[in-house]
Amino acid sequence: MASLKELKDRIESVKSTQKITKAKKMVAAAKLRRAQQAAEAARPYAEQMEKVMSSLASKVSIDENSSKLLAGTGKLETHLLVVATSDRGLCGAFNANIVKEAKVKAEKLLKEGHKVLFYTIGRKGVPILKRAYPDKMLEHFDTTNVKTPGFEEAKAIAAELTALIDDGKYDVAHLFYGKFKSALVQEPTVQQIIPIPVQEGAVSEAEGAVDYEPDEEEILAELLPRNLTTQIFGALLENMASEQGASMTAMDNATRNAGDLIDNLTIVYNRSRQAAITTELIEIIAGAEAL
Repeated sequence: MASLKELKDRIESVKSTQKITKAKKMVAAAKLRRAQQAAEAARPYAEQMEKVMSSLASKVSIDENSSKLLAGTGKLETHLLVVATSDRGLCGAFNANIVKEAKVKAEKLLKEGHKVLFYTIGRKGVPILKRAYPDKMLEHFDTTNVKTPGFEEAKAIAAELTALIDDGKYDVAHLFYGKFKSALVQEPTVQQIIPIPVQEGAVSEAEGAVDYEPDEEEILAELLPRNLTTQIFGALLENMASEQGASMTAMDNATRNAGDLIDNLTIVYNRSRQAAITTELIEIIAGAEAL
């Protein structure tokens, strides 16, 4: 049984923790609204851009001179898993769920005989992946010194991914991130970003001649890098909203748990205090009777 002083110190310690979790919850709630608005505003543009590029991919003629962002390398041997997580913790299972989805995809590809490499964004997913796949970590994009990863970071990541596929480091790239549904739900999502996936039905809609103005190569040279940047930027925005939602929910649960623990410790403290007082009274009475 802990002493009264130990119980009192424990209660004060939990109260201090509760103040921190409550403050963190309020901060996350304040940031969530802005992050949610940004993610929802960018979502239609990213989705429409993906549809346009999928339609173009089904219509254009692909040969050995085609951009690798459109046609890939012509092989399916090496798959690059681009895993985007946050740089901060205290957001529940948000990062773990994204990494788990990436590990499931990696194991499936490895069983099929493919080679797997990882490109990480954000530091929270790196230790888990390094432990599981120490020899498969290709590159890491550091965002620790960036307050809020935005379009410039997405553009830099897209440039690195383009350079890597041009160097023949991989054949197919998949992007993993947490899609924001609500403060309670963040859905781990995987999206193929290189080469452009042709959606079902796109080929049938592509029947007929298509004229390009300016020419096909010039259009694709402009649109392909922009599409890659847009998809990565959209994923970063979804991650930011998901992180704040998960953080708010986790800190709310932590605050409630701290309150429950304080109540339980207070009951134990009061019982121990009452027992100590009763023991002292019995000793006093016994001593008086002995005299």
